[in-house]
Amino acid sequence: MSKYPLARAGRRAALTGAVALTATLALAAPAAAHAEVEADKPQALAENVTLSFVSEAESDSAGFTEMRVVLPEGIAPGDVTLAEGPKGWKLKATDDGYTVGGPAMKVGVDAEHSIKVRQLPDAKEVAFKTVEVYEDGKISRWIELPTGGEEPEQPAPVLKLKAAAPDAKPVSPSPSPSVSATPSETASSPSPTATEPDASPASEDTAADEDEGMSSGALIGVVVVALLVLGGGAWWLLKRRASSES
Repeated sequence: MSKYPLARAGRRAALTGAVALTATLALAAPAAAHAEVEADKPQALAENVTLSFVSEAESDSAGFTEMRVVLPEGIAPGDVTLAEGPKGWKLKATDDGYTVGGPAMKVGVDAEHSIKVRQLPDAKEVAFKTVEVYEDGKISRWIELPTGGEEPEQPAPVLKLKAAAPDAKPVSPSPSPSVSATPSETASSPSPTATEPDASPASEDTAADEDEGMSSGALIGVVVVALLVLGGGAWWLLKRRASSES
């Protein structure tokens, strides 16, 4: 009996296995979501700039209720006002940024809001660490910054800035950085519920690592099962071909 038919069958089985494994990995990997920021005047020391934020929905069972944003150095919480947001959402200043939230949005709908900033800092780029809160208490953290040239898995929204205009100068600091930029909205601004964990970006590394570990474990399990199934199929195909040609 020639060994070449068996070799061809083995190659076909390997090719089929590779295609199936690729499909399995694609189905097992979670859908990528992002938080992004844009500006109408992306220039250092630009004044009265409108920043627009978009948070992509990644839950199939709950809608957004709140965004918590940490402002970069050079932008005081008191220098920010809400320009536009989901219906019923209000802005409230915090010690290091602001929150904007309100009635839960529809499931699967991206959250978009815009703020007016008194002046951008004199920098090449600025990052806005963002924590997204869902109606069911789920929290998604987009707070990681690039390190060592590697792109993080959950990057914070980053805005690149042009060089400042020759005559641009820093304005005087805000006199009341800890006061809400929209006082009438503060009273009705949503407060964290008892079921929400602490979502401060400075205390989130442990929870993020746990979530990543669980996702990686599930993915590895799927890959192992797929390889076992493919190996068994290839063995059966080779055995059947050898029996038919003997």
